[in-house]
Amino acid sequence: MLSKDILVYRKIRYELRAYMCYLFTQNIQNYMPSTNLKNVLNGIEKIKDEIEAFDAIYILDATGNEISANGIACTENFSDRAFYYEAVREGKCIITNPYPTSNSGKLVVTASYPVYNQNHELIYVVCIDLALKTAISISAPSKFSNFCANISIGIYGLLSVCLTLVCLLLFCKGAFSFYIALGHFKNFDIDEIFKAIIQLTLALAIFDLVKAIFESEVLGKNTENNAQTLQQTMVRFLGSIIIALAIESLMLVFKFAISEPDKILYAVYLIGGVSTLLVGLSIYVKFAYKKENQGN
Repeated sequence: MLSKDILVYRKIRYELRAYMCYLFTQNIQNYMPSTNLKNVLNGIEKIKDEIEAFDAIYILDATGNEISANGIACTENFSDRAFYYEAVREGKCIITNPYPTSNSGKLVVTASYPVYNQNHELIYVVCIDLALKTAISISAPSKFSNFCANISIGIYGLLSVCLTLVCLLLFCKGAFSFYIALGHFKNFDIDEIFKAIIQLTLALAIFDLVKAIFESEVLGKNTENNAQTLQQTMVRFLGSIIIALAIESLMLVFKFAISEPDKILYAVYLIGGVSTLLVGLSIYVKFAYKKENQGN
């Protein structure tokens, strides 16, 4: 599936870029007086020996026109393509996002390498097109790594199922407690409502946790925003726990104030613990989102 290939490519993109940069820098001289078209072509021949399954290799001049082996510029200009202007802008080897070719429509990625003379003037941009599947196979992890990754996915999936069952159990128990409280409306017991709210709140917290684990570790979603997703999940999970503990402490205050006043100090301790958790969560949110804003 193309969507799966794109997700895999996003994971191995930096490894592929490092490998392509290595090939370019080892075989094509840069910032040298001897840098010319002949030397670049010789370097390309060496690269062809390393990568046999490439889609296309071509050279662009400083203005983005494709040039032939004898140095004659073709009529087609690629200065508006990402593989040209990104390489020129960055001044180093780059690799593009997958895009469909105009001929066959299949997805390819392009590795580009700007070539400069001794005066740091751009003279060529060397481009290598790789089919998406070829690019993935070049930087694909070993079979052992894939095996370990599959085991990890399986364990996360199993844990997600177990936590989902716990979530359903809490939800059913909370809903049943709420139903019982409504059934005895004339003899209304506030404890039943508090217990139902606590159980439903914990079910919500566990559901958020399961959702984040399953999407991130099993489905592989949000790979680029893992830190942000983790922060949001942590805040929601801890927030739900704090709400549940706050309700429990409130229930204990009412209970001890009415029936056992000598034990109300324990409820105060619990309120103090909830307050500490709330302060800690506030500090976490402040610094976490401050760092995120600085990164943006």
